[in-house]
Amino acid sequence: MVDDPANTHPRFCDDPPIVVKGLVNQFGDFRVHDGLDLEVQRGEILGVVGGSGTGKSVLMRSIIGLQRPTEGRIDVLGRTITAVDLDKKIGVRRRWGVLFQGGALFSTLTVGENVEVPLRQFYPDINDELRRDIARYKVLLSGLPEEAIAKFPSELSGGMKKRAGLARALATDPELLFLDEPTAGLDPIGAAAFDRQTKELQETLGLTVFLITHDLDTLYEICDRVAVIADKKVIAVGTIEELIATGHPWIEDYFNGPRGRSALATHDRDKAGEHA
Repeated sequence: MVDDPANTHPRFCDDPPIVVKGLVNQFGDFRVHDGLDLEVQRGEILGVVGGSGTGKSVLMRSIIGLQRPTEGRIDVLGRTITAVDLDKKIGVRRRWGVLFQGGALFSTLTVGENVEVPLRQFYPDINDELRRDIARYKVLLSGLPEEAIAKFPSELSGGMKKRAGLARALATDPELLFLDEPTAGLDPIGAAAFDRQTKELQETLGLTVFLITHDLDTLYEICDRVAVIADKKVIAVGTIEELIATGHPWIEDYFNGPRGRSALATHDRDKAGEHA
């Protein structure tokens, strides 16, 4: 869409696009993270899981510069973002897109106008016609019908709001896509459709996806690896099979409990159907 002269790190190079070292996040006397380390591999969909209060969203907010860590270092797309002010991160911020829980749309703007917001912020010299055309393309890319462009968030279903938020996250042709509980509140059919859309976008656009979720179906269906947060750290990263093999009690309970076994059975049944 738009050339970015600051983009010196090709989308398909081997360097990890996200590296977190020794991360500490503390609120008053409560320490959420204590020496957390994580590397995200380029081109993967990384699922991030953990119990309630383990700081999954705080980790994401730290990576995108909305939460200043107490200690530690975060490198994103080759730049250390923990050492500079948020306003000085424009060169790297335009290279990621974020879908927050619920879509976080501006209620007084139409879907199309919501998608135009990051374009106005990062590419103010784009003329109005081109900006509208880009917004229209992103809305269609997200799986919404064209008539949704003129609708306000109050006129959308929950699933449509998610897709509108996704369209806005894709506005600047990002290399990184951050998704915070994207299927929460969706029915099983809508959640499965969103998962398929995410996978197709990742493969087509060469995205690296950081995906916070508690949805076991999502983890089995589209995630290349899963990072588990517990004990204020990332205790394990790998495929689901590799995680289960660690024998960690929380991981065992999470993936081998009734819901985990159900998700695995569905996954295996779908795979068998693909090869039938």
